[in-house]
Amino acid sequence: MNKWIIALTVMLPTLIEIVDTSVVNVALDHIRGSLSAGIDESTWTITSYLVSNAIIIPMTGWLSRMFGRKRYLIFSITLFTVSSFLCGSAWNLQSLVFFRILQGIGGGALQPISQSILLETFPPRQHGMAMAIFGTGVMFGPIVGPLLGGWITDNWSWHWIFYINIPIGIISIIMTMFFITDPPYMKRMKMKIDYWGLALLAVGLGCLQIVLDKGESENWFDSDFIAVLSVISVISVVLFIIVEMFAEHPIVNLKTFRNISFSTGSIVMFFGFFNLFASIVLLPIYLQTLMGYTATLAGIVLGPGGVATLIALPVAGRLVTSVNPRGLLAFGLITCAYATYLMSKFNLYADFDTVIWPRIILGVGMGFFFIPLTTLTMSGIKKEDMGNASAIYNLLRNLGGSFGVAFVTTILSRQSQFHQNRLVEHLTPFDMNYQLASRQSAQILQYKGFDGVTAQQGGLAGIYEQLIRQASMMSFNDAFYLTSIIMVCILPLLFFMKRGKASMHIEMH
Repeated sequence: MNKWIIALTVMLPTLIEIVDTSVVNVALDHIRGSLSAGIDESTWTITSYLVSNAIIIPMTGWLSRMFGRKRYLIFSITLFTVSSFLCGSAWNLQSLVFFRILQGIGGGALQPISQSILLETFPPRQHGMAMAIFGTGVMFGPIVGPLLGGWITDNWSWHWIFYINIPIGIISIIMTMFFITDPPYMKRMKMKIDYWGLALLAVGLGCLQIVLDKGESENWFDSDFIAVLSVISVISVVLFIIVEMFAEHPIVNLKTFRNISFSTGSIVMFFGFFNLFASIVLLPIYLQTLMGYTATLAGIVLGPGGVATLIALPVAGRLVTSVNPRGLLAFGLITCAYATYLMSKFNLYADFDTVIWPRIILGVGMGFFFIPLTTLTMSGIKKEDMGNASAIYNLLRNLGGSFGVAFVTTILSRQSQFHQNRLVEHLTPFDMNYQLASRQSAQILQYKGFDGVTAQQGGLAGIYEQLIRQASMMSFNDAFYLTSIIMVCILPLLFFMKRGKASMHIEMH
């Protein structure tokens, strides 16, 4: 079977699934108004999808062995397509949240299965190119999702962000039936179901995802809800690890972590996507809240970074076959750290070029980060273990993104208050700059026709507004700076990554 047809077959549903993780974010206001829901309630449409997605991803290898991979893939695409139709037809918020859970269950398996099929279909020397194809979907989805969602919502209605999945889903099911075949080691197996592992994984990851998604809005551990869920999550994950060590047919085979390159690569991937999602979330918030950009203009700033990634991915895919992958990975990491550092230098007077170039540099860095990292991480994994390894790897990638978003939104909130308190110390009648600014502001307002008292109060209000904007800007600088430092800190981990048999095979050619 032609490997390019197989690549298209597995990447088509994977791309729409990745797009669906972020497509709802921009349509949230329309959904809220249409279904008469509050802001907090409506965010459950995002959380419910992420929770069910996070639970299914690590189970994918086990479910593929239990039902047969091709059969399970067809079931997943079918469930995703049917639940997309139901999401678009939802009559109230409760029904939409329930259908989003089903959509997450259907979509969760698509990323790990497509990655493992690509790595099996392409020979070892072409693994770089295979991961360039996979990376195109993984990197492009979070960027094109908000743009596509905004355009569809504005021009049609929010229902169509779900309906658009249906024709693509049907084509994907037909292509999977014709072009995907199971290798002998992925045929259906009779296994005892690991009920304890299943329950602990669902509870542990479900609670963790809710904590990450809702933590900042609930003020973290000041909320009993978040504190209780955190304790349940920690206990469940610890018990899950213990249970899986002794299970005959574990849901997740944790022995894969004995491979040093795989375990190190998974940690590096976690922090790489921590940085990517943190910056992708921070940038539009900065542009829209402080710089007065519209949602469309903010999307235009993100867009070229996505294009840069699409160009960098195949280049990295070619180079990884002839250059030491660790060197390429180090270049990718340093480029990402540098781009995020440039973002930490933004101010309230940054022009369009100043804002767009760091995003393009980050896009190039992520292309050179993703390909060599995945090649190094997976090179020592046996084909029959690829499904399980791919599931763990994709779970840690998604969790990295969730942790990154939770981290930077918390930093924004806390540091903004910190800088505000520090700056307020200078707003005293004894500060010469403050005296001068308040006098000038009052004079400008008086010149515009306001009476003396109103002009004085208005002048002070204007100064305070500027203070809040400056404090907010400083908190963005802090968040970007911290994420760049985290990227630099993971550089030493590259020394633990060894090239496996696949990579050695590449060198010999």
